Amino acid sequence: MKQSFYEIFSELNRIPRPSHHEGRAADFLCQFAQKLGLNYRRDNHNCVVIEKPASPGCENAAPVVILNHMDMVCVAQDGYLRDGRPFDPLNDEIRPYIETDENGVRWMKAEGTSLGADNGVGLAMALAILADDDIKHPALEVLTTTNEEDGMSGAEGLSLDFIKGRKIVNLDSEAYDEITVGAAGAYLQVAHWTPEWKPVPAGWQMRRLVIDGGLGGHSGVEINKGRCNCNQLMAQFFATKNWPCENENIVLCAINGGTANAAIPSHCHAIVAVNNLDALAQAVEKWDAVIKAKYGVNDPKVSMRIEDAEPCENYIGNAAQLLSCLASLPCNMLAMRDDMPGTVMTSNNMGVISTQPTDISASCHTRSFSNEEMRRLARNIADACTAHGAARVDTLMDTGSWMEDPNSQLIELTCQCFKDVLGFEPRKMAMHFVLESAYYVEKYPGCEIVSMGPLIIEPHSTCERINLDTADNIWAVTKELITRLAQA
Repeated sequence: MKQSFYEIFSELNRIPRPSHHEGRAADFLCQFAQKLGLNYRRDNHNCVVIEKPASPGCENAAPVVILNHMDMVCVAQDGYLRDGRPFDPLNDEIRPYIETDENGVRWMKAEGTSLGADNGVGLAMALAILADDDIKHPALEVLTTTNEEDGMSGAEGLSLDFIKGRKIVNLDSEAYDEITVGAAGAYLQVAHWTPEWKPVPAGWQMRRLVIDGGLGGHSGVEINKGRCNCNQLMAQFFATKNWPCENENIVLCAINGGTANAAIPSHCHAIVAVNNLDALAQAVEKWDAVIKAKYGVNDPKVSMRIEDAEPCENYIGNAAQLLSCLASLPCNMLAMRDDMPGTVMTSNNMGVISTQPTDISASCHTRSFSNEEMRRLARNIADACTAHGAARVDTLMDTGSWMEDPNSQLIELTCQCFKDVLGFEPRKMAMHFVLESAYYVEKYPGCEIVSMGPLIIEPHSTCERINLDTADNIWAVTKELITRLAQA
């Protein structure tokens, strides 16, 4: 049943698998193991481990864990239609295509959505190794977790005996010429306000305010690129002195923005009732000019406009507190590492704002290499939300940072494979994205971890693309590494 990792990735893309909805992907993994006649286990978080016995003669080598996650950040272009209807991430497949640029480089992208190469391609490689009996290998455990992108509850919930191996090869990096030896910690929390509904004054007109066109992107990888957080920008529009939320001209009926906690929001919509359309038009025109002046270089297509809207009976009477809070929270890149030029130290992303009849919620995804600073910032954000009327603030993830010994035997062996197979030595880097490694260091004492992967540009966005030449090269390095680990 030998398959290329491209064939397996194509199968994965036919399975909707956003975070918190990985059941069908877990089914696929279990069926994959059954077809190969391999043992597997599935826990109550839908995490799956598939075991393959060592190749003949390699039984004495230390077992190796190949780690990936099955969920993806599934975002779609604002207004994107799938077969004439709005794209449904819970039921619609991802449609990849290949494009060759002017330099002859092949890129895989997706039609109207994120691609899910993060971490689908790494997972496909792990499964392709299981399906290939020509690769000499030690005992293997292919571990695939759930909800890595939005809380890491899968890794957090793993039992202490779920895996046996202490050498972990993670295929969830995105820089190709780098080996990840460290990752920032992450704190995800969601603040909740209880809306106080009041009737819209008679005769007022409904309008939709739209800020969109942002590049968005991974809230760790792209957080230092000066991109627009459309959620905060909308809140700041209302928080300006000319537009307090509840006055004689305008009231807020709903605000919704962003699609994933770990993605920079590329759009935000607000429904308002207004008593002075001319004043609203002037304010939007002025704010649009502010947007273009601030983001014209780094996020050139983001803009603000007014659209017609369906009538609403009620507006949010306590919106001023909410919007004032969201407008003032620390957001985007907040500090850089002194010891690693170009590496972000601390950041915060306001990923999703949602208005429901009984709840208005806003998420904050805080990252830092300093666990102390991360938790201090998270507490300050929670305190600010509470001071501005939030009914509660729920913590969904509190994951510490991870730093591996850059000279460990596993990392040195991986570097040697890069040199022998590809002709260059990869850089050893700590990255401002979050990996599950901190959980494994805590749960499985003595483990060594190395993380690598192909070049993936703009993950967590509709611009996500993977360089296929680098994918082929990482596949070659991974096979070589597994073969050498069989001899260790």
